[in-house]
Amino acid sequence: MTTTIPSADAVRTGLYAEVQQFYARQAHRLDTVRAEEFAATFAEDGVFAHSPDSPPARGRAAIAEEVRGFNERRFAEDPVQRRHWFNMLDVRPQPDGSVHTEYYALVVVTRPGQPQPVIAPSCVVRDVLVRENGELRTLSRQVTQDHTLL
Repeated sequence: MTTTIPSADAVRTGLYAEVQQFYARQAHRLDTVRAEEFAATFAEDGVFAHSPDSPPARGRAAIAEEVRGFNERRFAEDPVQRRHWFNMLDVRPQPDGSVHTEYYALVVVTRPGQPQPVIAPSCVVRDVLVRENGELRTLSRQVTQDHTLL
């Protein structure tokens, strides 16, 4: 009986697909403001730095509170549907087992009665992913809005 060992390319392809699926689930939770479920995709000591107007949130409870609070502060008087679109994903496995990613994120905002969505904002995101109990988790996320780069 012959055992086939996956090639390095096959391993990288599998990891790339796993990271994309992880981000899809994470974005769905964020877009529906399921704050605790979104925060659960972070490591216990995860850091979420998403806005130039907010300090980084550290730990799952603080991340959940930041997601809820951000939505309440920004959209309580302005109901919107937000969709996070991640693209141009670069996945880099590290020798320590972590995975560094960099990707572009567009936040598409739709308001009632306005069929044309608005992109607000456009960002670059840098994450460090780790495994907890075999599952991917975000250890750190740094979001940089493009307008702050100019």
